[in-house]
Amino acid sequence: MKTIQKILAFVGLLSLCALFVYALQDAPTDENFEKKLINDYNVYALQVPGNLDFAGEPMPLKDLDIFERMDKELLVNTYWQSNGLLMFKRANKYFPIIEPILAKNGIPDDFKYLAVIESGLTNAVSPAGARGVWQIMPATAKENGLEVNENIDERYHLEKSTEVACKYLLKSKEDLGSWTLAAAAYNAGNAGISRYLREQNVKNYYDLLLGEETGRYIFRIVALKEILSNPAKYGFNFREKDLYNNVPTRKVTVNTEVTDFTKFAEANGINYKILKIHNPWLREPKLNNKSGKSYVIEIPEKGYYNVQ
Repeated sequence: MKTIQKILAFVGLLSLCALFVYALQDAPTDENFEKKLINDYNVYALQVPGNLDFAGEPMPLKDLDIFERMDKELLVNTYWQSNGLLMFKRANKYFPIIEPILAKNGIPDDFKYLAVIESGLTNAVSPAGARGVWQIMPATAKENGLEVNENIDERYHLEKSTEVACKYLLKSKEDLGSWTLAAAAYNAGNAGISRYLREQNVKNYYDLLLGEETGRYIFRIVALKEILSNPAKYGFNFREKDLYNNVPTRKVTVNTEVTDFTKFAEANGINYKILKIHNPWLREPKLNNKSGKSYVIEIPEKGYYNVQ
């Protein structure tokens, strides 16, 4: 019996020694802990570039307040990775439509990033009633020639709504004197920005004390511009094939009533869902069109959708 007890004690001692050696090998020493951090997910402080601008108008980054606000927006938008990657994907799809319209109207290319922060390049709906990629209010849309009713809402028409955004921005630039203030006015209105400048006796956006949303507005635009222009620098990795692309379409002009868009879609080789994806400005499953107005409907080319 004593011999068996001695053998068991010896085996137990060996097992304990083995566990002790294993624990020492796996212990988080300074060296292997540091290696583990390097190989795992990391969060870094970002270096704010020395020269940032909006539409060619420089940001006064030597001002400590401006520097910290810019640093915040770079951090927030860099480390909101899922949203950031979606912006790269959608930008590849929608920027080629937006860019030439901005250029044609004499609007700086940087304003495409305004659309990014307004809607995430989606047909968003705000609590205040603004809609579409450019988040246009009903009154502004109608004042600028867009049709807005229960049947048709051209705020969802990307080309037409971009034209309206351009008109608004040109007027803001004329009234306020800078593209930076014009961009801020897209959020707070021309009258609102003019009043703030007058009340606070300053001449530019960066000297204004504003509410949370308008106060962040330009910084968010510039942050998205910086990140979307430099994906690798901010840790975004993707291939060209990972990005979204536009589906080629053909144009069908309609100048009569359409009583059933489901049948209309089927007659054109697609279904109602696909018709609405490419024509979100059609708000009902029919087109009243009592006036005989001409509407251009986009029909995707064959081979891009599997329609039963």
